[in-house]
Amino acid sequence: MSPAIKVLFVCVANSARSLLGEALLRHTDQRFEAFSAGSEPSEVDPRTTQALEAVGVDATGLRSKSISEFQADRFDYVITLCDKSASECLPMPSAGEVIAWDFPDPVTSVDPGAFRHTLHDIHERIKLFVLVKTKHQEDL
Repeated sequence: MSPAIKVLFVCVANSARSLLGEALLRHTDQRFEAFSAGSEPSEVDPRTTQALEAVGVDATGLRSKSISEFQADRFDYVITLCDKSASECLPMPSAGEVIAWDFPDPVTSVDPGAFRHTLHDIHERIKLFVLVKTKHQEDL
């Protein structure tokens, strides 16, 4: 069996989007080892864990972490989840590929369904990412 594909999701606060990415990727495909971090970590927004639990995704152990915790690590992919983190979260840990995604922050949204929508949108992107990257791995 080949080693896990290491992915780091990065956002500014590491309170919602990057944590959703971490939990969703772990849930979606066991070939990936998912982590998340922020340039200005705060705390996990309780609506993040509520949104995950509502769709049956394990949120156990999720915590807000600083990107500095991962500076010595090597990742196959570093995925930024907002334009601010893409431009401000440098220097990033070593990565084979840096991918920039941009999703609105559900924490600051007035939409009562913001977390559910963000979870859905990130999950759709992750499913496509897994499909493309595992197909690529199989072709190697």
